[in-house]
Amino acid sequence: MKTNSDSNEIGIKNACKLCTPLGASLAFKGIKGAIPFLHGSQGCATYIRRYLISHYKEPMDIASSNFSEETAVFGGGANLKLGLSNITKQYEPVLIGVATTCLSETIGDDVPMFLDEYKKYDDGGQKSHLVHVSTASYRGTHRNGYNDAVKATVASLLNKVGKTVTDERQVNLFPGMVSPKDIRYLKEILSDFNLRFIVLPDYSETLDGGLWSEYQKIPDGGTDVSDILKMGNSSLSIEFGRILANEDSAGKFLESTFDVPCKSMGLPVGVKETDIFFKSLEGLAGMDTPEKYQGERARLIDSYVDGHKYVAGKKAFVFGDEELVVGLASFLSEIGIKPVLCATGGQSGLLKKKIMEVNPLFSEPDCIVSEGIDFVGIMDFAKMLKPDILLGSSKGYHIAREMELPLVRVGFPIHDRVGGSRVSHLGYRGAQELFDRIANALIETKQASSDVGYSYI
Repeated sequence: MKTNSDSNEIGIKNACKLCTPLGASLAFKGIKGAIPFLHGSQGCATYIRRYLISHYKEPMDIASSNFSEETAVFGGGANLKLGLSNITKQYEPVLIGVATTCLSETIGDDVPMFLDEYKKYDDGGQKSHLVHVSTASYRGTHRNGYNDAVKATVASLLNKVGKTVTDERQVNLFPGMVSPKDIRYLKEILSDFNLRFIVLPDYSETLDGGLWSEYQKIPDGGTDVSDILKMGNSSLSIEFGRILANEDSAGKFLESTFDVPCKSMGLPVGVKETDIFFKSLEGLAGMDTPEKYQGERARLIDSYVDGHKYVAGKKAFVFGDEELVVGLASFLSEIGIKPVLCATGGQSGLLKKKIMEVNPLFSEPDCIVSEGIDFVGIMDFAKMLKPDILLGSSKGYHIAREMELPLVRVGFPIHDRVGGSRVSHLGYRGAQELFDRIANALIETKQASSDVGYSYI
């Protein structure tokens, strides 16, 4: 398992990851009536807003305690309290998610103490739920910030709530950092199994909604706080993420505190991983998978056969968030494409192990697994391994351009195309769209590089 430390590079250049509070901000945008609040400098909030707006093409309000030089020396308690008061008055949020940045973490601000003081001495402190999550960017990635914010939300809101009666048909779903379109599809699936469900977070509308006639300070949509408070009564929690399965999570908190069983599984990308998800729902709902999804599965497998001659034996680079890289490695093993590099900026130490779990054809040195890598390192591998196709975010475009390779844009961020929020990754339906995109990208590249050109394949 290679990292940047294996090369002559001293530092990271163009990291293959994003900052921890960005992930936390995204998670809070999936809660109804919530406002993300970054305790740190204004620049952090501006950077994160720019990244999220560019991908989702939606307004993105993120509050900030607006550190100055003086604040960095004497602490940000006063700024935090003033900022919370202003946000409460102007937005009247149901929940404020307070995430720390590198600066406030480095100087050692005691944010829980500040929040307790604010609640006691400021009338506005009682109007909104306050959730705090520690998200220093020198510790982890956007994936960690996202998952930590979800866990902090559940733990904070359910801290004083007792378990009542278990609802045998209610399920909690923690989908991970997927697209709004994926979340809508997951909700459709759960509805078709006649299950009551709580999806956290749910930004399927807040970050991919309709046109407004008037500006909305807080967009409609998101998981209702009243539903989050009922999560302890569910009969099962499902969380997506084979890396997350080895880490603290909201699902494990509910299991240890409220005896709600937690079932961890990989992102349902492709047939095998999606089958695991549907089998779990069959057991919970006491019914077979609806014919609609059986049909999707059958058409997907048929397309694998139809398109096999275009994809079989091709070499791919997969890069991005660890969970998505694992899911894509599983999917590629199904369709006959060889992932010769699986790369991430994360450093869980688990990526190789999890890829071996989902890809029975994995072997070294045929596939290199690289954690903590940047795009300079990925480019070095590209020149050496000469892949046929890249799968990852827009941040890999310069490699695709220089190497004259097709790039199938998945995950986050997608800055140079419209529709990043509507890219499908999950389930049989998502795998169908992904397979078609990959096969067509390879066909298009072959056509473009042909001396004579052809219009029939």
